Amino acid sequence: MVTRPLITVVDDDESVRESLPDLLKEFGFEAQTFSSAEEFLASQSIAETRCLVLDVAMPGMSGPDLQRELTRRDQSIPIVFITAHRDAALRPRLIAQGAVDCLLKPFEPADLLQALNTALQAS
Repeated sequence: MVTRPLITVVDDDESVRESLPDLLKEFGFEAQTFSSAEEFLASQSIAETRCLVLDVAMPGMSGPDLQRELTRRDQSIPIVFITAHRDAALRPRLIAQGAVDCLLKPFEPADLLQALNTALQAS
């Protein structure tokens, strides 16, 4: 039996958590969502997650904070950041810190698929 890669979405925006799993399943992935970085860290899903789709700005622990915490825990999970913030310096900084990509909301489905494929090839 072939298992589909698990893509985990961590975003405080409920509409993102409701819509992205459908798109990810259309792409052929398994999908799950969490409303916060803390909720994801407390889950049993870290070891199974092949790629994180991670919001940059969230209450509590931010996306980059979660990225640093995973690194501290020696958990190497490829990350595709998503953000609504139009900060020209943000994308290059996140990629320099190890992210696969940083997509501006709203993003094109094809851009997300390309970033996920890149992440999965790198892992």
